[in-house]
Amino acid sequence: MAQAVGSRIATLGIFADQPRGLSTLFFAELWERFSYYGMRALLALFIVAPVAAGGLGLTSAEAARIYGNYSMAVYLLAIPGGFIADRYLGARQAVLVGGSVIALGHYTLAIPAEVTFYLGLALVALGTGLFKPNISAMVGGLYAEGDERRDAGFSIFYMGINVGALLAPVVTGFLAQSNEFRALLGSWGLDPATSWHWGFGAAGVGMTLGLLLFARQGERLGGVGRKPESLPVSWIPSLVVVVGTLAVLALTILSDDPRFQWLRAAFLLAPVAAVVWLAMRGDLDGQRLAAVFVFFIAAMVFWAIFEQAGITIALFGLDLTRHELFGWPFPTAWYQALNPLFVILLAPLFAALWLRLGPLQPSSPVKFALGLFFLGLSFLLMVPAATLTAEGRVSPLWLVGLFFLQTVGELLLSPVGLSTMTKLAPPHLVGLVLGIWFLAASWGNKLAGILGSGYSANDPAGLAQFFLQQAAMVGVATLALIVLVPWLKRLMQGVR
Repeated sequence: MAQAVGSRIATLGIFADQPRGLSTLFFAELWERFSYYGMRALLALFIVAPVAAGGLGLTSAEAARIYGNYSMAVYLLAIPGGFIADRYLGARQAVLVGGSVIALGHYTLAIPAEVTFYLGLALVALGTGLFKPNISAMVGGLYAEGDERRDAGFSIFYMGINVGALLAPVVTGFLAQSNEFRALLGSWGLDPATSWHWGFGAAGVGMTLGLLLFARQGERLGGVGRKPESLPVSWIPSLVVVVGTLAVLALTILSDDPRFQWLRAAFLLAPVAAVVWLAMRGDLDGQRLAAVFVFFIAAMVFWAIFEQAGITIALFGLDLTRHELFGWPFPTAWYQALNPLFVILLAPLFAALWLRLGPLQPSSPVKFALGLFFLGLSFLLMVPAATLTAEGRVSPLWLVGLFFLQTVGELLLSPVGLSTMTKLAPPHLVGLVLGIWFLAASWGNKLAGILGSGYSANDPAGLAQFFLQQAAMVGVATLALIVLVPWLKRLMQGVR
């Protein structure tokens, strides 16, 4: 089925003049993102759902902690995932293995038991760590150096990510939350409370479709992503990367223990120390790497607030927002489709804007600051929305506005950040710098869980204060980055 769909879309000209392998990677990534975002849309909602309704019956604070640790692990494990593929498996084999582990994780989540829930999350995180960095690497491998089709190819690939992210909450949310599907389960003689696990299982089906397509069309990739011809002599670097990553993961999770919460200071102190040390070196590489860590801090703050979408915003949609359209109730997981929808609508406009402005477009530091600014606005918008909950559930338009502003911020920061990292990285440290970029997302997701634990649906004034604090945090980061722009440009040594 997936292959047939791919063939039909390819005939529309989306992949015209692009390498044949791009469509294979496009649809494999589309289905992997379908699986990831399909499960992500349900995660916090399932954790807080009462046991009688098929959920875990935990508090919103526990949901935030679990969500933060899971999403942190997904990004952090991409570091050893990319390293292992480069040295041993090759990107192609890593994608197959990683995708298989992801699918197994989703099918494990489909089994209604608490132990399978946590085991499934662990498997999805491990598999995504292998899959995500290596399929992106293969997209780059389709193009020779200087190939002018590269940027367009990555834009098409990015669109596949968001198509998968758009479809996923619609499908899995319907299966998990809709009264229609629960009634259907009852008519089959099944427990309607197991509907959550049908949603998790659907995410696994998506990943399986992506794997089948990838395996059947692998010849289109040519030699891209093949296993290295010679394996490394020493296994020590690999051991250092794996053990180091697991140590960071363990220490970060340990910081949840009240006795060790002081470890959280490392989220900010470590990158600040790196900025100071590298900037004082004075050489070109040191200056540019110092700039990398300034962007690291900005990105970490951005993702800490942005990822509230899957925690506090998801719970706000569940607890305090009217979820009906023209009298027809819809699953609250559908709110998670708004961000990818806006990405699909706005990304071409941003691309056209940067092309039109050409050399007059803002520099990378200014784009970062603008990205933070719009993210802060999105949470400032939620302050009056929270206040209005004292009168009852609020309009869904508040969340539409939030996701619109967040998406504008994302398009100003996320693609720009990845491009800037590759420009600033010394040629022999590109992999390390991209690993640092993944670490920023990882720690940002962990901070999202920490911040999200302060959510409460029972106190409108307190909730308004909660959202105001998030907006203020981003506002401080925005002002700090604006002040640092001239110095940051000097550190970047000519890189825009």
